[in-house]
Amino acid sequence: MSVLINFSIFPMDKGDTGLSRHVARAIEIVEASGLPHELGPMGTSIEGEWEDVMAVINACYHELEKDSDRLFMTLTADAKKGRKDGLTNKVRSVQEKIR
Repeated sequence: MSVLINFSIFPMDKGDTGLSRHVARAIEIVEASGLPHELGPMGTSIEGEWEDVMAVINACYHELEKDSDRLFMTLTADAKKGRKDGLTNKVRSVQEKIR
């Protein structure tokens, strides 16, 4: 079953307001996975089979866990049998309906 997951992960114990360098470590893992993905301003979307996508999420968690005592993560998922190119098709479907 194809799944679209949007997630965000960052450390909460770094004492600074700039967390992009920590987020970038997770994004490098997402990019290395080869799964279709899209970086957004508030999260990253990944498309693939459940086990594959969750392996990426797990790797991101363990990467940031190395030097963090507290992590914050959000995750939403939409699973659908037979879906192809959900990252682009879901957005396109809405855009086609905008007047």
